Amino acid sequence: MVQTIICMKWGTRYGPEFVNRLYRSIQRQTRRETRLVCFTDDGTDINPNVHIEPIPFIDLPDELALTPWRKLVMWKYPLADLEGDVLFLDLDLVITGNLDDLFDYEPGRFCVIENWTQMGKGIGNTSCFRFPVGKYSHIYEDIQSNPDPILDTYRIEQVYISKEIEDMVFWPELWCASFKHSLMPKWPMNFLKTPVLPGDTRIVAFTGKPDQDEAAIGIWPAPWYKKIYKFVKPTPWIAEHWQ
Repeated sequence: MVQTIICMKWGTRYGPEFVNRLYRSIQRQTRRETRLVCFTDDGTDINPNVHIEPIPFIDLPDELALTPWRKLVMWKYPLADLEGDVLFLDLDLVITGNLDDLFDYEPGRFCVIENWTQMGKGIGNTSCFRFPVGKYSHIYEDIQSNPDPILDTYRIEQVYISKEIEDMVFWPELWCASFKHSLMPKWPMNFLKTPVLPGDTRIVAFTGKPDQDEAAIGIWPAPWYKKIYKFVKPTPWIAEHWQ
């Protein structure tokens, strides 16, 4: 049986090279046959081995239309030809270990990262999650039919998802790391030490800044007055895994 991983690309922040590197990383880090499906508004220059699908329609306020709230379309059913357990990966991450275990872990359940900045609060981080397609389609349907109570209650889409799904389980802690929150040495040691990659880590998420290509060469884009603490040394293992 073919494993399916999905991603989304819209707008201009992440170009086709992010999808292509994700695809190549998936092929290196899976033993089983695995396909990548990219939902996008522009498939130009994406590897022809990636299956391209248009982003389904979602009716959101203009100020939210290009934010992570758009990821709620992944809960729509039917969704392209998808069935069964599907793994979603953001583009702002690096795959550093085998992904097959992410399909074997707690099958049939919603599996997600425990959000690094809200530990113990039952909130998932949707940089990497696996879900049974169609089981929780009400997440998409409810925000289409009656969005105001949802948007008035929740500021972030992943909090909404976390509160809507009772059968949620977190990935093992070491499998998914945040570059900033898990691996970056604390200030001021970040000026002296390179971030270290733990051996059992499968996914490293680069939420916000720096992006993968920036951190690899030691660049952290920030206003001058934040440079006193926003600093990262060049991190060679990023380029080793993200190519």
